[in-house]
Amino acid sequence: MRPSHLSALVGILPRILMLVLVCSAVQVAIAGNQKEEALADAVRVALARAISDPRPPQLNFADPSEHKLWEKWFDVMSRRLHSRMPDTMVRHEFLQTLWYESRRAGLEPALVLGLIQVESGFRKYAISQAGARGYMQVMPFWTRAIGDGKPAGLFHMQTNLRYGCAILRMYIDKERGNLFLALGRYNGSRGRAEYPDAVRAAWRRWQL
Repeated sequence: MRPSHLSALVGILPRILMLVLVCSAVQVAIAGNQKEEALADAVRVALARAISDPRPPQLNFADPSEHKLWEKWFDVMSRRLHSRMPDTMVRHEFLQTLWYESRRAGLEPALVLGLIQVESGFRKYAISQAGARGYMQVMPFWTRAIGDGKPAGLFHMQTNLRYGCAILRMYIDKERGNLFLALGRYNGSRGRAEYPDAVRAAWRRWQL
């Protein structure tokens, strides 16, 4: 390397370092973790029942129009998700399970996809600095509070999506439908805008 090139590289190193620090600060600002809090007995029982339901994701469509909507959604989302999940079988199982669990919890599938994009980047075995696990970054204490006490199960696709959807639904109900506050509570940053804004932006990208 010529001395002039070396000098130029040395000159821009502080800028590169500053850019890395800024990007890291943004990630830290968005990252968080669900807070363990006291649950009313009725809420705890309802969550435990929702989590313990052993039924696999069987899709039943009473209305033909709903079936057509599912087929269109599945086709579009499969194509959008291909680069993140290139394995066809894994991608199809993921989308079917996500549709089932999100609808079961009364959530829009696009919202859940947006949340997963922000939380884990669609990485099944993601673990945050706070210890949150899986696609929806569920904290292990939830398995003790409403589950079987086995955090390793949070790496199972359906288990993780079921926990995440049930917890988000609970927070939305607790915040009386205020999605901004519910998302903040899910992330452990209630009242701050970074995380809800990121999820909402991702949510829009996953809508039909």
